[in-house]
Amino acid sequence: MVQAYKTETGNGGPGDRFSSSRVRRLLERWRGDSGIWRRGLLLASCAVVIALLMILHAQMPNRIGNLGSLAETFLPWLGVFIPVILVAAVWRRSASALIALLLPTIVWLNLFGGLLTDKSVGGGDLTVATHNVNAGNPDPGGTAQDVAASGADVVALQELPQGQVSTYEEALAGTYKYHSVQGTVGLWSKYPMSDTAPVDINMGWTRAMRSTVQTPQGAVAVYVAHMPSVRVKLNAGFTANQRDNSADALGMAIAREPVARVVLLGDLNGTMNDRSLKAITSQMRSTQGAAGDGFGFSWPASFPMARIDQIMVRGIDPVSSWTLPQTDSDHLPIAARVRF
Repeated sequence: MVQAYKTETGNGGPGDRFSSSRVRRLLERWRGDSGIWRRGLLLASCAVVIALLMILHAQMPNRIGNLGSLAETFLPWLGVFIPVILVAAVWRRSASALIALLLPTIVWLNLFGGLLTDKSVGGGDLTVATHNVNAGNPDPGGTAQDVAASGADVVALQELPQGQVSTYEEALAGTYKYHSVQGTVGLWSKYPMSDTAPVDINMGWTRAMRSTVQTPQGAVAVYVAHMPSVRVKLNAGFTANQRDNSADALGMAIAREPVARVVLLGDLNGTMNDRSLKAITSQMRSTQGAAGDGFGFSWPASFPMARIDQIMVRGIDPVSSWTLPQTDSDHLPIAARVRF
């Protein structure tokens, strides 16, 4: 009896006839509504404004509180307003709002629709991971072991407190034979490391480093970086000037890199859309954009809203990219697999 009813409703049965009848009555009611085009003009205007913000985000000035960078950091979230306007437009029975809503929908899909599909493929030669472990992490050893459990061949950690470096070293010693800690950033590798040194990013203390990792497929220059923090203040806007200066310095260092294959791991405190990181993003590829599944938001860990932790490559191809389970940090760890 149940199976018969399912077959009937799936082939023009009572359920289908009831649904089509409701839709037909709704359309007939709208067709006879003389105010269908006049209502919802405010909703239609909001839809157009959202579309323009996405289209013209690069034209927003940064000289006023770094407004452009702030908008670009959370640009994908403008899409949240699309279903809100859709529901309001249907409730208001506004044809104007529904038609105007097509504009931000098309723009959003053009900008971010490619991130909604899984672009990962099999294979790969090297797995890398990065994690801002948080200086106030209550369980540094457990966090280190969680990241190592990803199976990464190379792991980068940022925000390492001086008093807890030995804890991380002990937790990772069994998995990674080679490592180096420079200032508050560190690199652990299953393969030999050489030419390891700090990288000056104009901060006055070490928050970036570089090392050559000799993998079975050849040498890779691995950079680890933790860009200065950014804040949103009512009296100052998006305070990102120090981060921007550090990004320029790191971009120059990477541009001078003699090794053909380069990997950048770290907390850049900015997204790939942020124009202020162009010194880096213009010469490297994001593994998430090229081989990820979804947006890969990494911060804050409790409710990720932006991907400010990055794995970027030059001279090698990403084959997969993903976020790892939450640790006791306020960031999510991320990982990627690359092919030479």
